[in-house]
Amino acid sequence: MNMLQTGLKEVETRSELEKIINENENVMVCCGRMGPMCLPVYDVMEELEEERENVKFYTMAFDNSEAEVIINAPECRGFMGLPFTMYYKNGQTVKATSSIQNMEQITGILDEHFK
Repeated sequence: MNMLQTGLKEVETRSELEKIINENENVMVCCGRMGPMCLPVYDVMEELEEERENVKFYTMAFDNSEAEVIINAPECRGFMGLPFTMYYKNGQTVKATSSIQNMEQITGILDEHFK
């Protein structure tokens, strides 16, 4: 049952997230709600999904109890604004951002970490 109405694949459980991170070299997961700070990030991800075949794009609902794995991650300590966005390479977190991000910010992170 997807809680977020986006065109992206939604992660629903912690074990599913771990499997995705471990089986794919480059993964971006945006953990949020259907709110004004999150929607622009989903839109950018949907656009990039078509261009960046080397990156797997996923969402996770912030209100899903399984999202604690992201919400409580050390990289997210002190984050205030949704969404919490995590970037994983080879099973490890390489970057985490909070709040709204635009195309330029997101592509900058992808270019830096997912070359």
